[in-house]
Parts: sequence; C-alpha cells; structure tokens
Amino acid sequence: MAKSPNNTRSLEQQYAALCYRVTAKGKLRFLLITSRGIGRWVLPKGWPMRGRKPWEAAQVEAWEEAGVRGRVRDKRIGHYEYEKWRDGERPIPCRVDVYPLEVASLEKDFPEVGQRERQWLPPKDAAELVAEPQLAEILATFRPKDLKTTVN
Repeated sequence: MAKSPNNTRSLEQQYAALCYRVTAKGKLRFLLITSRGIGRWVLPKGWPMRGRKPWEAAQVEAWEEAGVRGRVRDKRIGHYEYEKWRDGERPIPCRVDVYPLEVASLEKDFPEVGQRERQWLPPKDAAELVAEPQLAEILATFRPKDLKTTVN
C-alpha cells in the first residue's frame, strides 16, 4: 500500500491501460470508457492480479472492460490518484499506475460489453473529459514516439 503525497492516508494500488492508436493521418487518439457506476470517462483499470506483472494486469483490464487487443509496454508512464466509490461504503483512495497499450483491434464481444461505452478521442478532448487532474496531464503529454521497451 502506498502513501498519499501528504502521507496522511494509505492508497490501494491499481493498474490502468492507456489505450491509444495513431490514425492513418498520423493523429493520436485515446480510447476512454465509462465507469459502471456513474458513467465517468476513465481508463480501463483494476486491482493487482496474482501471477501477473502490473502491465499484464493493465492489459487484462483493457480486454475485460473495453475489448482491446494490442501491445502493452512494460514501463509505467505515470500515475494518478482517485477515490473509488462503492454503494454504501466509504470511498477507497487509490493510486493508479498507467501503462501504454497500442490498440491493434477492438472486439465486439468482451466480458463487460453492454456495461460501458467506448469512445476514441484526441488528447485534448480526452484530457478535458476525465475528472482526475493527474490523468488529464498524462493524456495531454503522452507521445508514443517516446516509448522504448515493448512487451507483447
């Protein structure tokens, strides 16, 4: 469990996939999905998975929540914090490590189909839709050409 920057509370760890593609015209696009609860625009993300590295867990979440197939990178490109809300419970403060995933295809049938919406957006629009300032910064500054190591 990590500590928040002011060291006053513990943070639960999650992993997210920054799903992206570059169009035929060279334009960067991000795939955002809606949360199941209140329909906020988010990245596919979830809890650590036994036997999987963080970027592998992010890739599994991208498949389950958004139907994404593609290549995930093994280098974290940033993190953000948010509070996860569950009905009738106190919010859970979370730290989310973000791993880039270049989308090869979007499947029509995936585990959470019908539970979420998906939308491709340019970086500026994606940054404006998310609620977390740290995530907005990641979306506004990410450049695929800066990536080095790839994991399939």
